[in-house]
Amino acid sequence: MPQAQQRRTIYSNQYTYPAYPRPYSHTDVPIRKKTLIDARKQKQHQHQRVKKVSFFSRLVSLIFMGLVGYYVMPFVFHAISMPLIHGHQNYENVKIDTYSFAYPTSNYLNNTIFQHRRTLAGAVSGKPMMSELYKTERMDFLETKLRGLMSKYPTIQSAITVWDFNTGKYADINGSEIYPAASIIKVPVLIHLFKSIDNNELSVYDEMKLTDYFKASGSGKLQYAKTGGIYTIDNLAKTMIEDSDNSATNMLMTKLGSMTSINAALRAWGIKQTHVQTWLPDLSGTNYTTTNDMATMLYNLDNPSFLTINSREYIVDYMSHVKNDRLIPQGLGKGASFLHKTGDIGSMLGDAGIVFMPDGRKYIVVIMAKRPYNSPLGKDFIQQASKIIYNEMLNTK
Repeated sequence: MPQAQQRRTIYSNQYTYPAYPRPYSHTDVPIRKKTLIDARKQKQHQHQRVKKVSFFSRLVSLIFMGLVGYYVMPFVFHAISMPLIHGHQNYENVKIDTYSFAYPTSNYLNNTIFQHRRTLAGAVSGKPMMSELYKTERMDFLETKLRGLMSKYPTIQSAITVWDFNTGKYADINGSEIYPAASIIKVPVLIHLFKSIDNNELSVYDEMKLTDYFKASGSGKLQYAKTGGIYTIDNLAKTMIEDSDNSATNMLMTKLGSMTSINAALRAWGIKQTHVQTWLPDLSGTNYTTTNDMATMLYNLDNPSFLTINSREYIVDYMSHVKNDRLIPQGLGKGASFLHKTGDIGSMLGDAGIVFMPDGRKYIVVIMAKRPYNSPLGKDFIQQASKIIYNEMLNTK
């Protein structure tokens, strides 16, 4: 027989392996009966021994649990559980923050503040709450005049937005360019304040205590006021706008839920290029806006679907009594009135508001000017630009 056939495996109940000349089946494997019996006896013996040990361990465990239930659990219930349920602490030095435990990422992953707690709100969708400016014809002649003025001030980088309530005509020079907002950022803070009042979240009669934490340098007198003084929301809003008080602004932003709440409101309004990220004074100019954004916010002060008449009256009253009248008001004619808010951080000077002309017409004007630090040329430019705009608007029908 050939060698290949001798090495062939025959598949049946028996197997032939080349290394083992004697075939054998699976049933030929011997069973070690004595060894198996000995193993079973050993397991039974161990099981009986475990049962004897388990009885004593269970007895000890029951006694221990009984002592814990009798002595420890009542103490824990009254000292810890009940204070958590009722929301008060028995120990002043012990502070339990269950919110941070339940939401461990809230301190660094958040975009708004709700009930004084940082939280992550969903993306704003749907129609913006503010209406856009209804624009008709561009005022090219006015823009040409303003550009001619800009050429005379090469060190001043300016942005200008003008919009006529009666005709919808407008002028836009660098209106979408980002500029440091300075104290003009107080306009969206004021609007958000009265939106919150309209929503019954607070009232103008609510009070806040002035602490050293809120006192801020720069403009305003509250930084020199006595610590512990009580101020109403009405007082703070009035001081924030009329005196451009930074301390009052920080107090109101805290009341509203910090800078995050202001930014969330801006997005809900549809304002995309205005952002608050620094407490006042913001000398480095990290809070920013555009002249177009500010014009849109000023336009919606007259929007009855956005603000109530009562809130509008408060806002108009504050902005009509701004004490700084050295910018746009200097270019207005006799009989004109102006409600506005100014901003000045040294490197940027600006003014934004609504002009009421003697014949009853009105227009929005926002001028922002980057300048060499504290250069008087910034003020001169805004005054001259205001004069050009006012004279042109008088002739616009």
